[in-house]
Amino acid sequence: MNKIYRSRAPLRLGLAGGGTDVSPYSDIYGGAILNATISLFAYVDIEKNDKKTIIFEAKDFETIEKYEVGETIKPDGQLNLLKGVYLRIMKDYPFEHNGLRITSYVQAPPGSGLGSSSTLVVALIGAFVEMLKLPMGEYDIAHYAYEIERIDLKLAGGKQDQYAATFGGFNYMEFYKDDKTIVNPLRIKPEYIYELEKNIVLFYTSKSRESARIIDEQVANVKSQKKSSIEAMHHIKEQSVMMKEALLKGELSKIGQIFDFGHLHKKNMAANISNSFLDDIYDSAIRAGASGGKISGAGGGGFMAFYCPGTTRYDVIIALSRFDGKSIPFLFTERGLTHWTGQKS
Repeated sequence: MNKIYRSRAPLRLGLAGGGTDVSPYSDIYGGAILNATISLFAYVDIEKNDKKTIIFEAKDFETIEKYEVGETIKPDGQLNLLKGVYLRIMKDYPFEHNGLRITSYVQAPPGSGLGSSSTLVVALIGAFVEMLKLPMGEYDIAHYAYEIERIDLKLAGGKQDQYAATFGGFNYMEFYKDDKTIVNPLRIKPEYIYELEKNIVLFYTSKSRESARIIDEQVANVKSQKKSSIEAMHHIKEQSVMMKEALLKGELSKIGQIFDFGHLHKKNMAANISNSFLDDIYDSAIRAGASGGKISGAGGGGFMAFYCPGTTRYDVIIALSRFDGKSIPFLFTERGLTHWTGQKS
């Protein structure tokens, strides 16, 4: 029976502090983020074959690339993440094979603001950890994923996504210079989590965005010491502490206000984080009863989250149905990266 090496890693919903994990802000001032993983996943399968070919396939993109074993592989194009991880693994942990097939599927599109790209990288590393029995712990895997994305592939972004996907659950994360990262798991009572699941509406705007441009501007604003942008990021970091306290104490009625506090300041971090389309969605949710909301990820599109107290959840979903998007059901997850060996029949 042929073995198949599988993995899955959860996407994350940023709850507070988003953007403060991006250098150079985190290097100079220290960043802090609170996020939680949700029941949307990146899946990866690795199969060995005897066809002398290396096949990369992204099922969600309906894209496939084939190479002969020994042929030069360039980490570019739509499958750059799959190829980038493979090349780094072959460099650091070289192994002989007669052929491989690497298949991926992510339950949210790139540019969604849920960390889908980084989660895919973590999942593929996990599948290789399973196949090669690599001695890598959670911090090792998360930092390895960060290096592949930010250094090898030179993709713009922060540090939170890789750690969220690897660790899973609710985490308060701190980011400092010299790549120092501290992940603090939060012990939140189950009934508080159930209430959050009931009251948070996750809405996909159907508008993906190029996060790199927004992040590049954010980086430039910090480097040029743009006062309004840096002060906004200080407030966003403050928001993560507010969110942590509210979740641990069960003061969930404050969540919407904390979302709104962050939303107002985040728009000052860089241009195009919000726009008239997103503002219209936000205002519609508030009029329908939401007490606050946020744009997920770098901004510009993707997912938005709204806190809807009482029974306003249903009114908000109805109000948002007029937009060309959809509300996505989800649950919070406790586990992060998982990998195992299956059987191919």
